[in-house]
Amino acid sequence: MRISVFRRAHFNAAHRLHNPAWSEEKNRQVFGLCNNPHYHGHNYELEVKLTGEVDPETGYLIDLKVLKDLIYEQVEKRFDHKNLNLDTEEFRHLNPTAENICYVIWQILRRHLEPKYELTVRLYETPRNYVEYREGEGV
Repeated sequence: MRISVFRRAHFNAAHRLHNPAWSEEKNRQVFGLCNNPHYHGHNYELEVKLTGEVDPETGYLIDLKVLKDLIYEQVEKRFDHKNLNLDTEEFRHLNPTAENICYVIWQILRRHLEPKYELTVRLYETPRNYVEYREGEGV
């Protein structure tokens, strides 16, 4: 039986959208308020989806406690209450847009999950704005 399981998580983080190769004026034009030199924050909502075959012995696709702990250890502890631009290696030289944050989280989780799972990461920056990265979408 092929099925999907979901786990939600939450973290708060600050960031500034800025391209250092551009002038301050162009950064303001493109990124607007998100280019604030004093940063701004979001209450990010994360949804992780795994798809695969149910183990006939356990009845699980994956033990959801294992998935919960993985997300906590690898994502929440890493990004919660951080300034993504200043406090994380992942975004020291990568603009922390919702798109980039989502893909970085996907990469982090992918490294810790068996290949038998198809992984999708959905990241809500606001209740109305979200991005999603799915297995096999390419970069």
